[in-house]
Amino acid sequence: MTLETNRTDFSSTRFVADVHEQLTQGQCRLRIDQFALTTNNITYGVFGDMLRYWDVFPASNSGWGRIPTWGFAEVIESASNDLSVGERLFGFLPMSSETIITPGKVDERGVSDVAAHRVGLAGAYNRYQRCSTDPVYDAIREPQQMVLYPLFFTSFVIDDFLLDNEDFGATQAVVSSASSKTAIGFAQLAKQRELKTVGLTSAGNRAFVESLNVYSEVVTYDAVDSIAPVSAVYVDIAGNQDLLRDVHAHLDGFLNHSMVVGNTNWNHKATNTSALPAPTPEFLFAPTQISKRTKEWGRDELDQRIGTAWRNYSEWCDTWLEFSEAVGNEEVLGVYEILRSGQPDPTLGYICSLPNEEAK
Repeated sequence: MTLETNRTDFSSTRFVADVHEQLTQGQCRLRIDQFALTTNNITYGVFGDMLRYWDVFPASNSGWGRIPTWGFAEVIESASNDLSVGERLFGFLPMSSETIITPGKVDERGVSDVAAHRVGLAGAYNRYQRCSTDPVYDAIREPQQMVLYPLFFTSFVIDDFLLDNEDFGATQAVVSSASSKTAIGFAQLAKQRELKTVGLTSAGNRAFVESLNVYSEVVTYDAVDSIAPVSAVYVDIAGNQDLLRDVHAHLDGFLNHSMVVGNTNWNHKATNTSALPAPTPEFLFAPTQISKRTKEWGRDELDQRIGTAWRNYSEWCDTWLEFSEAVGNEEVLGVYEILRSGQPDPTLGYICSLPNEEAK
């Protein structure tokens, strides 16, 4: 089974039966065991055209798309010399029962899908890690890796990008969608280096965000004018355009950089059409910063830095995060709708699977 989404109306979805295509030479069939669903996956849909997320897994026909997720899969059939039946992989996967990849760019750590439709995509999105050699992998912590690691990877890049630019001379980082896992990961890293963080969140999530004890200050969305008017950077994970203008207006003359990371409030329509005070928001594309650091540090050093930070973060998350499993069409669609609504429980991580069955 495959869950497809209308590319212009995310409330419109459908299940289609997987077509069991015959493999051609060089291809492998993966059985998708489990994948995580987070608000980040909705963001992939929002930026699907801009960043080519819709191209990763082509849909059955135009107008529909397959939103990518992160998860684990096993090779169940191989016509490739590079992957053997039984190998377990972690990487980008569709919300499906199975998928076909064309392994290439092979090394002991993993392979890339070199299928024609994925040419030109960011390398991180084409890469599949072999669980047997992945230094991050821990069999008993697969849920943490699915739900948290891709988001923490972005958190690490946000923090590293700011460090790389000496925080743009700012003394505080203002972070929207403070209850999101990407924001929490960044705040945890920033706290370790004593960068002040101001977490912006809804009134309903304020108590939860404060309980994490990683933000220097927690401010609700209706109280932006209480943020100290000192040099700042804005890390925009919410994607709420009215909030963006409020922050820029309140910190006019103090805002040194405005970073667009995500869009957890993707369905919010801006009501304020006034001109946005400087600086112009700039989109942070994580693979670009990682490519830069790989050249500067080398892959081993980069892996070591991310790995150490990840282990500390993952273990800390065990104190507040629980996992919820969704199996089958109805349960997976239910999780998708929770995330699409923009009202997920921040203390839950959703693990999903779609066993083969007829479309409903």
